[in-house]
Amino acid sequence: MHARRFVAVGLAVVLGVAFLSATLMVNATTNASLRESIGASYARADLVVTGLDGTPVPADAVAPLAGLDGVEAAYGQERTYAQLATGAQTSLAALTTTAPAALENSTVSSGSSPQAPEEVLLDAVSAERLGITPGDTVALDGVPDAQGSPAAGPLRVTGLYAPSPDPSLSGVVQVLASPEVVRGSNGGTASVRNVQLALLPGADEQAVTAAALSVLDEAAAAADEGPAGSDPGTFTVRTALEQTTADVAELSSGGDILTGILLAFAAVAVIVAALVISNTFSVLVAQRTRELALLRCIGAERRQVRTSVLVEAAVVGLVASVLGVLLAVGVMAALVGLAGRTSFGSFAVLAVPPSAVVIGIGVGVLMTVLAALVPARAATRVAPLAALRPAEPPAAGSRSGRTRLALGLVALLLGGALLAFGAVAVALVPALVGGALSFLGVILLAPFFVPASVAAIGRLARPLGVPGSLASVNAVRNPARTTASSAALMVGVTLVTMMMVGAQTARTSFDRELEANYAVDLQVTGPGSATATPAEAGRITVDARTLLAVDGVLDAVEVTPVMLTSAEDGELLVYSADPADVAGVLRADGLELMDGEVLAPQSWEQDEVTLDGGNGPATLPVTSTDAAFFLPLITTATAEQLGGTPPDALATLLGPSLDPASAPPEALRDGTLAEYIGATFWLRLVDGLDGTAAADLQSEIVTATGVSEYNVSGAVIERLAYNQIIDVMLLIVTALLAVAVLIALIGVANTLSLSVLERRRENSLLRALGLTRGQLRGMLAVEAVLIAGVAALLGSGLGILYGWLGTQSALGGITAVAPAVPIGQIGAVLAVAVAAGLLASVLPARRAARLSPVAGLAAD
Repeated sequence: MHARRFVAVGLAVVLGVAFLSATLMVNATTNASLRESIGASYARADLVVTGLDGTPVPADAVAPLAGLDGVEAAYGQERTYAQLATGAQTSLAALTTTAPAALENSTVSSGSSPQAPEEVLLDAVSAERLGITPGDTVALDGVPDAQGSPAAGPLRVTGLYAPSPDPSLSGVVQVLASPEVVRGSNGGTASVRNVQLALLPGADEQAVTAAALSVLDEAAAAADEGPAGSDPGTFTVRTALEQTTADVAELSSGGDILTGILLAFAAVAVIVAALVISNTFSVLVAQRTRELALLRCIGAERRQVRTSVLVEAAVVGLVASVLGVLLAVGVMAALVGLAGRTSFGSFAVLAVPPSAVVIGIGVGVLMTVLAALVPARAATRVAPLAALRPAEPPAAGSRSGRTRLALGLVALLLGGALLAFGAVAVALVPALVGGALSFLGVILLAPFFVPASVAAIGRLARPLGVPGSLASVNAVRNPARTTASSAALMVGVTLVTMMMVGAQTARTSFDRELEANYAVDLQVTGPGSATATPAEAGRITVDARTLLAVDGVLDAVEVTPVMLTSAEDGELLVYSADPADVAGVLRADGLELMDGEVLAPQSWEQDEVTLDGGNGPATLPVTSTDAAFFLPLITTATAEQLGGTPPDALATLLGPSLDPASAPPEALRDGTLAEYIGATFWLRLVDGLDGTAAADLQSEIVTATGVSEYNVSGAVIERLAYNQIIDVMLLIVTALLAVAVLIALIGVANTLSLSVLERRRENSLLRALGLTRGQLRGMLAVEAVLIAGVAALLGSGLGILYGWLGTQSALGGITAVAPAVPIGQIGAVLAVAVAAGLLASVLPARRAARLSPVAGLAAD
């Protein structure tokens, strides 16, 4: 009979349970996907040998392991990373040694397997992106060729293979190469990550395991200088399944943290759903006062009446919870399907653990029953012949009102004090506790200020005529219901606004910090002419002409390394530049490069420094900047006056770190610092670059000069990185909180629907007195806007305050926090709340408008 009135309760439970169950499925799906992807690496292995805590397996142990009784083949997997050069383009590549046929997991899709040390296989996806086909040649920057020559020789691509689903190889070019090439890129040493063993049919795994451990202990003990930690007993032998489980546990160590974060948002959704459910049951009990009183008159006991309300809640909760779990499965299946179409998520597998089903249904039913407890108790207090009266808000003079007021004030004051302490002391934990406690106080005190706020804002609707005047009165006619609906929406809006303000404050604070730490917009460095590899020399061009040709670059100034500070001052590099040119790129106000002094970074605290110039040591005064990232700088005139670069400067700087056989001292004396250090340019960019423009400009510089992205640094790039992280986090958090906001908006729609049902006779009387259908719909629309708008305004104000204080407590120890309010984003939140309120009024208004005055007045 009242099934239609439980729709909002069902929707709230469905969304809350779906969020909770999906959160639990995320962790299980992640682990299942990792098992699927990592397990593929050991698909043909029976046993896997690894070192504890990442200790490499001794390379000398691979051959003895292959010779053990019962072992068909052994594969010592080696892997390293290098820059793969294909024409003018470079990409990060993961080089892995090829495996013997019995243990090879890769499948050649085109071409053939390598037959010579200088031949390699590339994964097909990267090859298509780079335009590489079998028969082409590639080079690895800085990697000796297969014969050990210092120059990087060309490597011939003989074939392409399906890329490995190993998540550690995601985003890089996967290359299968000979041990000579892999070791050459690793400084000539062999670093074996693991040894995979294929056993002969009928071999005893336990016997092979014991023999393998004995071989490993002997190899570790016999090594003169083994890797750190390679003592006997530091290796383990597992089955392929056991090794996969161990790898998954290591990689998913952060999965529990992610699940905890998602569960926190799920808790918010469940709390908001509970508010909506409790509000709905309160109204239903109030509307059924006569029905319940009649049951009492014909003999129903209080226990039976209370049980009937709780059974209704349990049935609704059970049905809605089952639907919520099914919705979570559907959403996760869709997400896994979408991920499966991408290169990085091709290994994704859906996992639905029993805990996700049981906990989801259990929490849904329990939440619904608990939310109905207070209305159920109210139902038992209904006396026979009681009249239907709207529930009044707890007055401050009543016992319940005094209790609620006292608890609310205590929570608000105590929480506010903790929050303020956390902000001042830069202590996040007290701030979190204080924020939660103070917000609980706000919710407890809501009945004392929400109806008054709605009434005050409602006066603005009176110029709309009869619909506006009636709406402002109706919005607070049942203050308890209005408060509950507003509080649910206020929770969601507060959290969304808090995250927006926190993100904007963090962005503004980091921008100011970066402007202080970087005196120039961008710094571009290139390799020295004497140290560049042949591949780099033919590909990289870093000069002012090339940089100025990039759209968005206003000025480019080269700073040249000319000399070192004295041994007492750390033998640090000092650069020179023309003062007039430098003035065009420096961003810091009041910063000027002058003759006879050293312009130094913030870390230089001394008043003067000794430079070793060509004319001998000279002491100059130091002017420290506020920039943490700044190259020590003197004018070109000062450098010439000091005699320029001394003959032994390069040998002093690089000699101890170079092999004399490859870099004899006379070669060092013949070169200049710039030839070995490379070119460094400071850039001034156009003002007002946003994140997309900054990223495009960095890419254009990389393309034009041929340098790696790591060689293009500065405030603009750092700002881009911070902003990208902040934007992604804000997007994720807002999307998660959107569930809670949606549930709250369902509560607003439910309030209007129940209000329409409660006021059928009143609305019909207004219609009979001349109120048109359009005016009736307008009245309900304004009423919805008042409830949603006031909740959004209050939530926005609270969110701004919590966002500022929270950011101060989290980031105050890192940077000076500059409060900022994203007016546009908060305006969008208010607009969405108002629009959602209007949308929520559509169905109730249509239902009320369709009812004829005669039928409405005849309703009991």
